[in-house]
Amino acid sequence: MARKLNRPHQAVDYNALTEAFPPPPDYFESAWLDEPEQIEAKQLERLKARAVKAGRVPFFRDRFVAAGFDPRKIETLEDLWRAPSYTVDDIRESIESHPPFGDYQAVTPDMAQEQPMRVFMSGGTTGKSRPTLYTAWDREAGAILGARGLYLHGIRPGDTVINAWAYSTHNGAFHFDEVLYRWLNCVVLTTGTGNVTSSRRQIELARQYAATAILTTGDYMLHLAEVAQEMGLDPKADFNIRACPNIGDPKRLEEVWGAPSYQSYGFHEVQWVAIECPARQGLHIFEDAFIVQVVDPESGEPMADGELGSLCVTELYKTGSPQFRYNIMDLSLLHPREQCACGSWLRRMAPFAGRGDNMVKLRGVNIWPEALGELVMRHPAIGDDWFVRAVRENDRDEMIAMAVSPAPPSEHARIKGEVEALLREELGVRIEAEIVAPGALDALTEIHTSAKLKRFRDERGTR
Repeated sequence: MARKLNRPHQAVDYNALTEAFPPPPDYFESAWLDEPEQIEAKQLERLKARAVKAGRVPFFRDRFVAAGFDPRKIETLEDLWRAPSYTVDDIRESIESHPPFGDYQAVTPDMAQEQPMRVFMSGGTTGKSRPTLYTAWDREAGAILGARGLYLHGIRPGDTVINAWAYSTHNGAFHFDEVLYRWLNCVVLTTGTGNVTSSRRQIELARQYAATAILTTGDYMLHLAEVAQEMGLDPKADFNIRACPNIGDPKRLEEVWGAPSYQSYGFHEVQWVAIECPARQGLHIFEDAFIVQVVDPESGEPMADGELGSLCVTELYKTGSPQFRYNIMDLSLLHPREQCACGSWLRRMAPFAGRGDNMVKLRGVNIWPEALGELVMRHPAIGDDWFVRAVRENDRDEMIAMAVSPAPPSEHARIKGEVEALLREELGVRIEAEIVAPGALDALTEIHTSAKLKRFRDERGTR
């Protein structure tokens, strides 16, 4: 008997979807304003169902059994702490043992006729790319979460928006296209990166079609501003940009483009997790779709509210690849639950503060490359571009903080000394600085070729 062929629109109950996960603007008049009791009751109901479904997936079933965790016996949100966590290393082991998709997926490609799906790969910033299978439900629900973020950050239905993310095996560009077209009714110009559509052409299109936003990395957005200025244009006065929902330095983006820029957080397997509101008191977690915990990066033990640690994320909305206590190793902290000035009671987290697994122990001091980048940029002669290398020299670990400066080369030696003094004063250890001209780090950061900027390379095992 021939299999039933479900088209994507037949595989999703859209009434159930939008009732469970309201899209904007309805969301900001409903679930966004839920009381704490409503938020947690909804989370608990969805957590119970998610735990049982995750327990049917071999990857999670085996871990649950080994840890003595019964997914059917969750009674409170605190019971989630009894479930074992896992990291990207466990996913890589799963892929090696069960190629090419691993055993952590709840669907497999042979189910595609009944359950339409897509596969995307992680960016590979911290290692080999990992595949994630997304069902039609996952794509639509994830797009609704993204639409909430873009709406809060200033994009409105009917806007013309340039999507300058790289169309590749990565999730980003396709996600934003789905968000804009399917849930915000925006007119989308899919330009891709500067390698696909030149930066000058992107500037021309933004002006010609009065784009209200350009979706790309924050660094490339700043580069586009430089190109515009080279063309004799003022990024603030000669464009219609009203929102900068870009991953990058919000303060710098606002200074250059004259449009509000708010922070957000998400990752490959789940898309958008949390968004900053205009009150700027932290990033509101979409708690109808996620439970976020913070754990010690090394021990996995719980961290108190306000303490920096690794994010451990459980999603409550997917039907494909589960993420159930995924220790993503992104560093942040949780604020206590309290009402934000915007009126929302949603739990808030701090912005992304670096990678727990990029940490280098340098002469007894734990150092994260992202922290080095922030310190280096405090120097007034340093621009927005940096890169950190960990090397092994003379039988000891060293770190080199590379930073871009627009100053003439004759000034680089002085700036180098001042930056090294700054780092030593702040960190208590000597770290070498290397000052380079604009553009010199492009090959290392992969700004023109990657959807996610590279900021760190560990070379200690390559010599």
